[in-house]
Amino acid sequence: MILDAETLALAPAVDLLIAESERLELPGRLKTELFASIVELNTDVCDSVGGAHEALRVLRGAAARIAANHGLRLAAAGTHPFSDPEQQQIASDPRYKEFVGFAGVSARRQGVSGLHVHVGMASADACYATLEAILPWMPLVLALSANSPYLAGRATGLASNRAEVLAQLPRAGAPPAFGSYAGWESFVERLIGLGLADDYTRFWWDVRPHPRFGTLEIRMPDQPTSLAVTAALSALLQALCVSVEVEEPRPADRGDYAQNRWAALRFGTAAELIHPDGARLVPVSELAREALDLVAPAAEKLGTAGDLSALDPASCEGERQLAIGERDGLEAVCADLVERTLG
Repeated sequence: MILDAETLALAPAVDLLIAESERLELPGRLKTELFASIVELNTDVCDSVGGAHEALRVLRGAAARIAANHGLRLAAAGTHPFSDPEQQQIASDPRYKEFVGFAGVSARRQGVSGLHVHVGMASADACYATLEAILPWMPLVLALSANSPYLAGRATGLASNRAEVLAQLPRAGAPPAFGSYAGWESFVERLIGLGLADDYTRFWWDVRPHPRFGTLEIRMPDQPTSLAVTAALSALLQALCVSVEVEEPRPADRGDYAQNRWAALRFGTAAELIHPDGARLVPVSELAREALDLVAPAAEKLGTAGDLSALDPASCEGERQLAIGERDGLEAVCADLVERTLG
């Protein structure tokens, strides 16, 4: 999020940041998002979580220096604590204007930011099988990452307002159970042919294949403030994809997923979730420890065991926002986000 340095409110300055960043040698790029007060940081392809962590550190630092030269600051989180999303300027890209015309107020409410992790896949079929295998664990990832407790100046009682806002879009939440990659592809191509979308990236599911990149794109986490938490979530997702490798897709239970997604966005790490086996309710802290045990062998081989230590099974970053907000107010929350964004 791009903030005015004095008021800490959202500031529509993404074009300025991008223009100046294009003169720099960076391990990635700055891009527009829906709102002109949001800058998206994209790393280049990285061969490790450590490489991605370092690339993001450089990108955040460069963007922050450009911003500071123009009386601006950067803050990473799932939502801005007090600026109203519906009052924000839309980015100048024509596709965003078109999207707002189509989705209306549902689009204007999308003042939210997430962490998108692309994990390389060996084949299209492996990608779809992995999608189904990791899907039962995604609400846990949301709970651990919840970092958007405020929306438009209010503590709404949701740990992740972002997840609720995203669910207002068409084709959101869990993708339907297509049975195979070919089934996914056929559905997407049919809806594009009907004129409901112009590209598969207009399907805003929590997890989706990204064939142009050859990846499974995992879009579940709220945007972390801490780079260490960003690396930890990336490490968890990469290791989870390795740990659940299967040859044939087995459809995950979408009913359990919907219940767990709601519980995670409402309660964060205080939630109880239906276990992936479908037979019992478990606290997030217990399920998180089980997930960390599951991925431990893969993380050891990938060299990411140390990164995972930044995850706390019993708390999420949004809880820190709430504690500061209750004690010192929302401007203090913003100031803390600015400070922690750069470490």
